[in-house]
Amino acid sequence: MGLVSRDCQRKITSTCSSHLSLITMASAVQPSSSVSDFEIGYDSASLQKVETVPRPDPREEGGVFLTWEDLWVTVSDGKGGSRPILQGLTGYARPGKVLAIMGPSGCGKSTLLDALAGRLGSNTSQRGIILVNGRKQALAYGTSAYVTQDDTLFTTLTVGEAVYYSAQLQLPDSMSRSEKKERAEITIREMGLQDAINTRIGGWGVKGISGGQKRRVSICIEILTHPSLLFLDEPTSGLDSAASYYVMSRIAGLDQLHGRTIITSIHQPSSEVFALFDNLCLLSSGRTVYFGAAHAANEFFSSNGFPCPTLQNPPDHFLKTINKDFEEDIEQGFSGKQSKEEAIDILIKAYKSSGSYQQVQTQVAEICGQEGGALQKKRSRAGFINQCLVLTRRSCVNMYRDLGYYWLRLAIYITLAFALGTIFYDLGFTSSSIQDRGAMLMYIASFLTFMSIGGFPSFVEDMKVFGRERLNGHYGSSAFIVGNTLSSVPYLLLISLIPGVIAYYLTGLQKGFDHFIYYSLVLFTCMMLVESLMMIVASIVPNFLMGIITGAGIQGLMILGGGFFRLPDDLPKPFWRYPLYYFSFNKYAYQGLYKNEFKGLTFPNDEAGGASTISGEEILRKTWQVEMAYSKWVDLAILLGMVALYRILFLIIIKTTEKVIPLLKAFMSRPPKQSNQVMANLFATPSATPLHGASL
Repeated sequence: MGLVSRDCQRKITSTCSSHLSLITMASAVQPSSSVSDFEIGYDSASLQKVETVPRPDPREEGGVFLTWEDLWVTVSDGKGGSRPILQGLTGYARPGKVLAIMGPSGCGKSTLLDALAGRLGSNTSQRGIILVNGRKQALAYGTSAYVTQDDTLFTTLTVGEAVYYSAQLQLPDSMSRSEKKERAEITIREMGLQDAINTRIGGWGVKGISGGQKRRVSICIEILTHPSLLFLDEPTSGLDSAASYYVMSRIAGLDQLHGRTIITSIHQPSSEVFALFDNLCLLSSGRTVYFGAAHAANEFFSSNGFPCPTLQNPPDHFLKTINKDFEEDIEQGFSGKQSKEEAIDILIKAYKSSGSYQQVQTQVAEICGQEGGALQKKRSRAGFINQCLVLTRRSCVNMYRDLGYYWLRLAIYITLAFALGTIFYDLGFTSSSIQDRGAMLMYIASFLTFMSIGGFPSFVEDMKVFGRERLNGHYGSSAFIVGNTLSSVPYLLLISLIPGVIAYYLTGLQKGFDHFIYYSLVLFTCMMLVESLMMIVASIVPNFLMGIITGAGIQGLMILGGGFFRLPDDLPKPFWRYPLYYFSFNKYAYQGLYKNEFKGLTFPNDEAGGASTISGEEILRKTWQVEMAYSKWVDLAILLGMVALYRILFLIIIKTTEKVIPLLKAFMSRPPKQSNQVMANLFATPSATPLHGASL
């Protein structure tokens, strides 16, 4: 169904209301007709059909009322004190209404949104009362959704694929695949993306959908579960005025169609976008300048000496008046000029003494007094096995379409394999081939696998998507690790076997299919191990440039301590022999490959006075100082164990980041009992009520 502007709706409502008295009189004669329980249907050029829909009670239909009283958010200043970001804010959001949070940059818009959604950073401290339907209760998965400012999406997927994969992850297993697909298609149509359903999202260097369409895709993904409460952080950021209007008109239509409670922060809306808002929360330096009906904000500014100039966009005038980043005197009616700080103080005091402020207090008290129903504790989502399968399929598609993930590496590996094959072509079995074989195998195990860090930037993008989806509760860390591991196996096998075959047979290594299989398994395991190591690096150093440098440095140390450049007995015992030599995966790769190659071979002995030939076992003991107490398969098993260990360590780091680090940072950044920001606000007394009923 198309959307009708708010102004048009108001005109139609006012016209229809004049006839309600006649309808009511008719109902006295015919009591069976109850018109008041139905919403009047209307037609327009943008609507496809006229519907008469029962007007539901928002509480009965699962509507969410959100209130906050005396909300303070502070952050540590790094000097043992704290500074306020939000100062004693009070407000509310109702079902079927759009609340816009406006203000200049740095005023606390995103902080207020994060505080209401329970997503504040661990370095912040929060005080105040936040109630959901008049109760202290948490916002569980499925009842609320948060659309971030950045559109973190897989650029290789189409719009339909991105939304459908997300539907398979978020919706419960009780729904069939056809039902999930239908839900995805309906959501895409609601956001007006049906014409772009088969278009790839696109990104850097790849043409795709527009910025406004990307923003709508992000919204689609988050409203698949039909959340009752929707948070949006600057959904029009980076969009032109036309794209901003289309995005916001679709968002505003959600509250009409589904009775959702929508809270959005927005920076500088056009007049058309501003007309879509029901209520407005205007902030300056973390303080409330105005809270009330959006259409009454212009009158509030005018009545306090700051009228909006003719032909100027009212939101532009509001922001220009309360933005103190640029000290410039502004006109105040006929009384001369006022500084920005004075203008802000005048407006804040005027709001505190206005009828809008009293109305906010009354509304908050009324909502809290009429305690609504408890939210559903937690909506079900796809099971763990289904999540792993969906993530594996999605990751496979992304890896296949992203040329930089594996295909470019495959081309480089093939080139290097031919280079190795020509340099070490047909080594033969001379005494000089002993060193040549060792050097060639060292290069295979070290520098070919070293280049696995080339896929690090693509994996960092995967981590960004994972971070957003995990934070929104789509799936857990374990499912992501399983899906990423399974999807990477076929590609790692491909880039191990093809270059491995070229290098193995051109150089003339030991014949025998079993020897080649072992050689390929070691190469495959080393590549997977390096990728596991880079996953750990990505979880600690998310910046891909710093991550590549860090990963290269770690691998460089492991290569030096692996026992080739300095034999094991010659390594300095502190650090290099103990413990690095035993922690380095290169040690087990070198020794496994050496055992696989030299065992069973004989070479001419050039040493004077010795035997004419020397066995491979003796070369392993004397030349390469290989540990012969166990077989090559033990070396391979150790490498596989290290792969599993690195993946588990990656999971532990993510879980630690989720649970422990925020608690530690919160403890370290705890402000003193008597903080300066409490004295700064004379109208409020901050309380220590936990967020949504959870302990701080």
